[in-house]
Amino acid sequence: MNIEEQCRQWVNSMVVGLNLCPFAKRSIDNQGVRYVVFEQPLEELADAIVNELQLLDTDSRIETTLFIIGRGLEDFMDYLDVLDGANQLLEALDYEGVYQIASFHPNYQFAGTALEDVTNYTNRAPYPIFHFLREATLESAIAAFGSDRAACIPDNNIALLQQMGLEKVKSYLK
Repeated sequence: MNIEEQCRQWVNSMVVGLNLCPFAKRSIDNQGVRYVVFEQPLEELADAIVNELQLLDTDSRIETTLFIIGRGLEDFMDYLDVLDGANQLLEALDYEGVYQIASFHPNYQFAGTALEDVTNYTNRAPYPIFHFLREATLESAIAAFGSDRAACIPDNNIALLQQMGLEKVKSYLK
């Protein structure tokens, strides 16, 4: 199974299957999710991100992009540094407030948690991913879902994963 297929399977089984993101299924059903696998040298990453944001800016059929980094950012701290740079690009391109980046990584670790805390698995993925989201689409989905219910999503996800247990949750990434 190639990188894109692995990430599609993760989205379908974990993100949609466990309903970690109640907005994802609609985007998938509407064929509005674009998967991009970046495997070039990391020196070319900033240009690829700019190109993807510009594509989002010109193609309204794309609701969201999963920008998958196939190699080079295996270390979570390196990934966070590059994520910071990607957010700076959003600002420099005047896309702040237009797009946002949700972050996923195989070794994602929230501050103050142990590495194997099941909580971290809400943001773990088979590969490092920058999820480019249209703010307007997200705001519309939250409004339709209900902002009070949307505010509970992270806590509900944590409770679900805790109830499932670490070993079962890990199986979704294999």
